[in-house]
Amino acid sequence: MPADKKPTASVWSRPRPRQREHLTREQIVAEAIRLLDEEGIEALSMRRLGTRLNAAATSIYRHVASKYELIELVVDDVYGEPGVPATADGKQWRAAVTRTATELRAMVLRHPWIAPELGQVGLVHIGPNAIGMSSGLLAQFEAAGFPADEMDQAMGTLMAYVIGTAVSEAAYLSGIARSGKTEEEWVAELRPAFDEASREHPRLRQGSSAQPDADPQRIRDDSFAYGLDRVLDGLAARLDA
Repeated sequence: MPADKKPTASVWSRPRPRQREHLTREQIVAEAIRLLDEEGIEALSMRRLGTRLNAAATSIYRHVASKYELIELVVDDVYGEPGVPATADGKQWRAAVTRTATELRAMVLRHPWIAPELGQVGLVHIGPNAIGMSSGLLAQFEAAGFPADEMDQAMGTLMAYVIGTAVSEAAYLSGIARSGKTEEEWVAELRPAFDEASREHPRLRQGSSAQPDADPQRIRDDSFAYGLDRVLDGLAARLDA
């Protein structure tokens, strides 16, 4: 390998260090996720994490070489929250894929800090939980009847919709959380401005989101389900073709 080229760095591409002390990688990851959930990605540092674990930052560095590697670990750990797709069944593939997609969206919304990190870690996630999810989805598409050279593309299309929608949704909810308001309060305060801005655009006033008594969370849920159904409709049509 040329001297000016280095191998791609990843916590998954090097041997795991032997356990020599009471602090474990699992403890580090679990506490990092709690810190991220409570305070966001900006608060994550080895020093801050060490304080919460009552351990020196050097102890953490024995398990992870950098903050980047720590983020790889927490992202994959959170990827383990959605259930691995059920046993592949050609007749039930759509229901199984829908369930996994819905759980993946819920995971992102539970941990909004993960939204930008899904792209930062890279397009290919090689941790065991991410690999397990991808393998389970591919099994569903294989059972459905997609040829080998299209299964990957079908999964990529699905994930692009789910992750793209969930990331935008998480950013929206994080902005509202920073305001100190609930989503209902935020929408209610914005409504007069929306009504005024849409006065000469009647089509904008016809949708469910324009109704004054509409539940914003239900609208988001319905919108996600509608888009997911249309993506799966397209994939099903490809099978029929």
